[in-house]
Amino acid sequence: MVTKSVFGETRDGKQVDCYTLTNKNGMRADVITYGAILKNLFVPDKKGKAQDVVLGYDALWMYFKNGSFFGATVGPIANRTKDGCYRVDGKKVQLPINDRKANNLHSDFETGFHKRVWDAEAGKNSVKLTLKKNHGEMGHPGNMTVSVTYTLTDKNELRIDYEATTDRKTVINMTNHSYFNLQGPASDSIHDTTLTIHASRYTEVDKQAIPTGALPEVKGTPMDFTKPKKIGRDIEQTDFRQIRLVGGYDHNYCIDGYNGKKKLIAEAFDSKSGRRMSVYSDLPGVQFYAGNFIAKNIGKDNYPNHPRKGFCLETQYYPDAANHEDFPQPVFGPDKAYKTSTTYQFSW
Repeated sequence: MVTKSVFGETRDGKQVDCYTLTNKNGMRADVITYGAILKNLFVPDKKGKAQDVVLGYDALWMYFKNGSFFGATVGPIANRTKDGCYRVDGKKVQLPINDRKANNLHSDFETGFHKRVWDAEAGKNSVKLTLKKNHGEMGHPGNMTVSVTYTLTDKNELRIDYEATTDRKTVINMTNHSYFNLQGPASDSIHDTTLTIHASRYTEVDKQAIPTGALPEVKGTPMDFTKPKKIGRDIEQTDFRQIRLVGGYDHNYCIDGYNGKKKLIAEAFDSKSGRRMSVYSDLPGVQFYAGNFIAKNIGKDNYPNHPRKGFCLETQYYPDAANHEDFPQPVFGPDKAYKTSTTYQFSW
């Protein structure tokens, strides 16, 4: 079932709507047309009590800044790009420099997809959001038409389907930037959440969190989540350089056996609530971010947001992939449309 309500207006007077998706098992997802943001995701616990398991805000105006990208659809390029530039067919593309005075992060903080009002159309159990991007916006080539469809099924799946077409060859690497806390908004930490990531390698980063090109094995290091492990167990091991460089976990994991087909890539479990989240994707990577630098502010129901209150599992191509020929390439154009799907499935 899908219902629609008005959530507010932007600073320039554009109406922002909220689409509420519900299923027969007590799950509910609220998606707003501002930023194609997943605002709320209510999931029952083992006692049947539904709670919101994603971080965010109760008021629209707080999303106007949203420095942590809560729930946002990030695009056209998520994650970091070294020096804010890449080349396609020998032509240099320059993106805004907005991260550590050297690189690009998430395309653009003010004009990226997460700060735009999308058009929307409701389906039986879904909402499809669309927008257009002009050639040269954010320095990014191509006139693009983009869609993101959220679907909530009776199998307790929240599926996010992405599609984009462009009239010029360009990089497209979108993601959803939701932060999860499976205990609900009153929980202060995700350290006791048990996480599994089906990846035996990750993209090593330098001091600016840019991939070096190396893909080290996780075995025998704090990076290893190939077997269930609490997020907090090794997160303070600052003698391990990769942990020290980014203040915890903020790394792309290289999915084992990637073949372009959708498969189980990660699982998170909270023993207190009994909630389990299984993540399926057809993409080669997933950014595990432990919320090391979540901005301190007031979140939902007046509970505070702060570091390590939520974690992200952002499905994606590897960061800075266009600058690494041996990485799977997120290059698309008139003859190759962008199309990918991610599912977050819950049980309790």
